[in-house]
Amino acid sequence: MAKTKSIFFCQNCGNESTKWVGKCPACGEWNTYVEEVVSKTQSRDKSIPSVSTRKDNKPQRIQDIQKGSESRVNTRNNELNRVLGGGLVPGSIILIGGEPGIGKSTLLLQVALNMKDAKILYVTGEESDQQIKMRAERIGIHNDSCFLLTETSTQQVFRHIETVQPDVLVIDSIQTLHTDSIESSAGSLSQIRECAAELQRFSKVSGVPVFLIGHITKEGSLAGPKILEHMVDTVLQFEGDRNHEYRILRSMKNRFGSTSELGIYEMRGSGLREVDNPSEVLLSKREENVSGVAVAATIEGMRPMLIEVQALVSSAAYGTPQRSTTGFDLRRMNMLLAVLEKRSGFRLAVKDVFLNITGGLKVDDPAVDLAVVAAVLSSSEDISVDQKICLAAEVGLSGEIRPVNRIDQRISEAQKLGFQEIFISKFNQKGLDSSKLQINIVPVSKISELYGILFK
Repeated sequence: MAKTKSIFFCQNCGNESTKWVGKCPACGEWNTYVEEVVSKTQSRDKSIPSVSTRKDNKPQRIQDIQKGSESRVNTRNNELNRVLGGGLVPGSIILIGGEPGIGKSTLLLQVALNMKDAKILYVTGEESDQQIKMRAERIGIHNDSCFLLTETSTQQVFRHIETVQPDVLVIDSIQTLHTDSIESSAGSLSQIRECAAELQRFSKVSGVPVFLIGHITKEGSLAGPKILEHMVDTVLQFEGDRNHEYRILRSMKNRFGSTSELGIYEMRGSGLREVDNPSEVLLSKREENVSGVAVAATIEGMRPMLIEVQALVSSAAYGTPQRSTTGFDLRRMNMLLAVLEKRSGFRLAVKDVFLNITGGLKVDDPAVDLAVVAAVLSSSEDISVDQKICLAAEVGLSGEIRPVNRIDQRISEAQKLGFQEIFISKFNQKGLDSSKLQINIVPVSKISELYGILFK
C-alpha cells in the first residue's frame, strides 16, 4: 500500500512545508498555504517514454561543446513566429495563458493545422473529439499529419507519444492533466507541478517542442504554482476583450528571444486572422476632427506602430477630481498632468482627466508622452489636433521635450501611412537625414512650443 502524507504548498510560489504557516518564508505572502495529500506510488522517470532521439548526456568542457546546426521550426504563423523570436526552438516548452474564451485553443489548433510539414499531436482534456472536429471545420484547414487525442493521464499520453512520434506536442490544458505518481486531484498545485515537470523532461530529452495552455486566476496571473512559469522556456499572454475582435499575443518570458514583441490577431468566424499592419487597425477612421485625440508613434519590440491616444478633460463634478487610464500607466499620467500644471501653467488640478489607448493595447513606451500631453491639451482647450499630425517624444519633469530611440523607424512608419507632420524633440535631429523624407519634421524643445504650434 502506498505511503500517504500531507504537505502544505504555497499557492503563490509553490514552496513546500510540512506544516501550515501563516506567512510564506519564500515569497512573504500571507495565508497562501493549502494542504494536499500526496502519495508516492512509483518512480517519476518511469512515465517518460524512451524516445528514439533520446540524448546520452555526459559532462564536457564548455569550450568543447559544438554549436548545433538546429534551426527553428516554422509555425506557419508570422505573428507567433515574431513573438517567439523567429520560430519554435527544438526541445522548448511554451506556456500560453489567457482568459476563458479569448481564443487560446483556437490559436493552437490553427497553428497545428497549418504546420502541414510536421507531425502534430494535439492532446485535449477539456473537449471531445467531435467538438475539436467542429472547430477544425470552422477554421477550414485540412491537415493529414495532425493527430487528436482526448486524454488526461500523462502516462497514457506518453504511451501514445511513443506510437505517434510527433514533431510538436500541444497540451490543452495543463490544469486537466494528472499523473499517477502522486495522489491528488487534477488541477491541484502538486499535480500541475508534477505534470509540467514530466513534460519538461520529455521535451528536453526528445527535443520535441511542447505547447501548454494554462488557465488564469481572477487576478489575471497564471493558475497554479509560480514555479510553473520558471520551469517553462517561454510564457505568452493572450489578451483582449471578448466583446471586441482584436487579440494581442504578448511575450512575458522568453529564453530564446525578446520579451517586448507582440502579435496582433483579429477574431473572425473562420478563426484568427493575422494583422500584418497594426497601425491601420489601431487608427480610427474619422470624417471630421475631434478634440482630445492625438496619434503617437511607438515601437513594440522591433515593430513600429502608430496608436491613437484619446483624452477627456472635464470639470470635476465632486470635490476630488478623477484620474483614470486604460492602457497607460496612471502614475505617469499624473506626472504629466503635474508637469502641465507646474511648468506650463495649465489649470488641470480641478479637472477630471480620462485617458484611453485605443485597440486594447497597453503601452509603456516613453515616446507616447508627447501624444498624451497633446490629447489632454486638445480636450482641455476643445481644439482638435489635425489628423495628419503624429507625435513621438518623451516629456521630462521640467517640461522639456526629450529624445527617444529609433526615431527614423517611427518617422518612416508615419510617412508610410500618409501623415504630413511629425513632432519630435529637437535633440533627435542629430544624425537624422530629412532630405529624403516626404513628411515634415517639426522639432520642439518645450511644451509651450508644442502648444503654440498645435493650438495657435
